[in-house]
Amino acid sequence: MDTLIDYDQQLFLYLNGLGSQSYDAFWMFMTNKWASIPLYVFLLILCIRTLKWKKTLVLLVIVALMIGVTDQLANAFKYGFERLRPCHEENIMPYMRLVKSYCGGQFGYFSAHASNSLAVVTFFSILLSKNYKWLPFLLVIWGITVAYSRIYIGVHYPLDVITGMSIGIILGFFFSKLFRFVLKRFSI
Repeated sequence: MDTLIDYDQQLFLYLNGLGSQSYDAFWMFMTNKWASIPLYVFLLILCIRTLKWKKTLVLLVIVALMIGVTDQLANAFKYGFERLRPCHEENIMPYMRLVKSYCGGQFGYFSAHASNSLAVVTFFSILLSKNYKWLPFLLVIWGITVAYSRIYIGVHYPLDVITGMSIGIILGFFFSKLFRFVLKRFSI
């Protein structure tokens, strides 16, 4: 386990060290949760167009539940594992770039940003790819960019991000099945 953590820290320092002030504003924008609102509005429009209002309202409830579960699971892991964020790790701090003005919470395993974004990617890719073949590609680019931004700005290790992405994919798949089940069960 110590070897894995050591590799994770080395990879973090390498990836985080690739950044430069020229790109900091872009990555800070990508990591900001409010920056994704245009994408969410766009997805809402596609859903209304494809699923109509009644199914879209059910979808909004399911997506809210999915994000809530993803966030709470991330918090449970963070306080269960208590792995310090790189920006709170004394032997890492002198060698890293912290782009944010503050580090965030003390613990970082796993990244809720990565998990939430990949849950959204998976959920909407499964539900809308039949009608919009290009959508999964766009969503995957967005999701990976959001996830990587957490390493770039210095608040998560790669393993935090990879775990978050993996859990997000699993939850996105599960909630897409739940959405279809609810529609079928209640004949919506």
